[in-house]
Amino acid sequence: MTGAKRKKKSALWGKVHAPHCEDVKQWWRRRLPILEWAPQYNLKENLLPDTVSGLMLAVQQVTQGLSFAILSSVHPVFGLYGSLFPAIIYAIFGMGRHVATGTFALTSLISANAVERLVPQSSRNLTTQSNSSVLGLSDFELQRIGVAAAVSFLGGVIQMAMFVLHLGSATFLVTEPVISAMTTGAATHVVTSQVKYLLGIKMPYISGPLGFFYIYAYVFEHIKSVQLEALLLSLLSIVVLVLVKELNEQFKRKIKVVLPIDLVLIIAASFACYCTNMENTYGLEVVGHIPKGIPPPRAPPMNILSAVLTEAFGVALVGYVASLALAQGSAKKFKYSVDDNQEFLAHGLSNVIPSFFFCIPSAAAMGRTAGLYSTGAKTQVACLISCVFVLIVIYAVGPLLYWLPMCVLASIIVVGLKGMLIQFRDLKKYWNVDKIDWGIWISTYIFTICFAANVGLLFGVVCTIAIVIGRFPRAKTLSITSMKEMEVKVKTETHDETLQQVKIISINNPLVFLNAKKFNTDLMKIILKEDESSQPLDDVSKCEQNTLLTPLSNGNCNEEASQPCSGEKCSLVLDCNGLTFFDYTGVSTLVELYLDCKSRDVDVFLANCTASLMKAMTYCGNLDTERPIFFDSVPAAISIIQATKNLSKASDHSEV
Repeated sequence: MTGAKRKKKSALWGKVHAPHCEDVKQWWRRRLPILEWAPQYNLKENLLPDTVSGLMLAVQQVTQGLSFAILSSVHPVFGLYGSLFPAIIYAIFGMGRHVATGTFALTSLISANAVERLVPQSSRNLTTQSNSSVLGLSDFELQRIGVAAAVSFLGGVIQMAMFVLHLGSATFLVTEPVISAMTTGAATHVVTSQVKYLLGIKMPYISGPLGFFYIYAYVFEHIKSVQLEALLLSLLSIVVLVLVKELNEQFKRKIKVVLPIDLVLIIAASFACYCTNMENTYGLEVVGHIPKGIPPPRAPPMNILSAVLTEAFGVALVGYVASLALAQGSAKKFKYSVDDNQEFLAHGLSNVIPSFFFCIPSAAAMGRTAGLYSTGAKTQVACLISCVFVLIVIYAVGPLLYWLPMCVLASIIVVGLKGMLIQFRDLKKYWNVDKIDWGIWISTYIFTICFAANVGLLFGVVCTIAIVIGRFPRAKTLSITSMKEMEVKVKTETHDETLQQVKIISINNPLVFLNAKKFNTDLMKIILKEDESSQPLDDVSKCEQNTLLTPLSNGNCNEEASQPCSGEKCSLVLDCNGLTFFDYTGVSTLVELYLDCKSRDVDVFLANCTASLMKAMTYCGNLDTERPIFFDSVPAAISIIQATKNLSKASDHSEV
């Protein structure tokens, strides 16, 4: 009896703990995405493109590291460290396959506020010029990087706290117009901060509310002190960079490796400056001494964390939002999923751990992601390979960059921000899709210009929520049921027993950023669900599904899901009679749904659409113009489906 009880207990114990162990494995795979893709890495197919992409990425990382370190008001060598350690950490914990974490213009600009406030330039003479400290740098430089590292550390801690609180599910509140306006405004700030290097003007650090305007006021007041040599070299550098990059983009399909013009320009400018002794002859400001090697790790100064709390929040929010937008765009482009909450952990660790290695705050950058796209990178191995080349620069090439003119570095920064600055073109898109989103873009941009990126981001989110709340009471329907599904069998004239499944979805709620993600997820579940072969279909079967105004944290559709219909092509009719209003996110969701269904061989038709919705969808996406997709009513759409089916059957019979 006792033995039987023991066997029962051991069996129960095994049942309890067997799934528990499996859950632990799943948890580790979710938290360490490298465990998912690394074992499946195909050396034969992916190593060569990843190596080429890694080399080109290393060029970007080095140039941007030097540039953004100066933007962050610290010694340029710390930018090289910031291009190495965060990239390694994100490759292990991040889910974006084409996201290269490193130094970032917006986070550097935010951390510069703390650096200049706590260790101003005027205190340089008060510190000892010791050459026996870390890498022979002065105590002044070490104090400055200490402040930047503290901002990085606290910003990473905030991001990790947001991961623990599962705030990744709240990222739907940050809409595309808000992100576009915030990043464009911040890019404008960065360009403004480089004006003094482009013109060769000596000017004090200016920040704070309306600092953008004070900088240009100072420049116009001291316009006579513009250094002609710096101005001409800046213009020449910008022209060469823009021209060669446009040619690279134009002929990227014909040439296997694009010309790394940033690297070529740095080498050429440094060599020319060395040969002509521009530093002494013309008074050009150069980068200066860059020490070799990586110093031993040191904890950031914890006694100043309270003083950098504002900048840390700015780094945490702005860096995460900009990086997540790139990761989601990459996932959408290459058909894989990104966990919004996991990205909080990845970027948090990418800021906390490198802060012990004298790194400035990090995030993903649009230019590096675009570079990985153009060079054909396959996985995060490209980022890891780039770290090898960055390490070579740190230990061997760094000191050779002493003669690099600062105006050339500023030119590289300005041209590198082209992708953000041309987002001004989005204004036309928002105007045609939803004029309220256009207004949100303008107001967010103005707030970002007048104050800071984090202020503009918060204003954009609050403004978007307030407008949606104000619009909802005017909606015709706010009932519990917001989506109805009807499966209809369409009989053909030529073959009575052939049935086609038509899914009719009635949308009875506004489609905005609050519910767009869940709407897409629920609708794809309806499309992809397997037909229940055991239960015969009635002529018309109905079911109702509730769509709440709260999105899923990471709604993604499994690409390997079964096809919606076996043997026969399915059709989907969206009844938009109850779609009282929409925003840009809602329209983008509809267009994305249409294109996704089209790739799955599912015909999509929209009935009872307003003229504004038809115009917005036509303008927002590349819809099929060969056949109509908008109809006045659901019966009209079904009749077209039936006529198309009869026509295809008749053509099949005639061929026979």
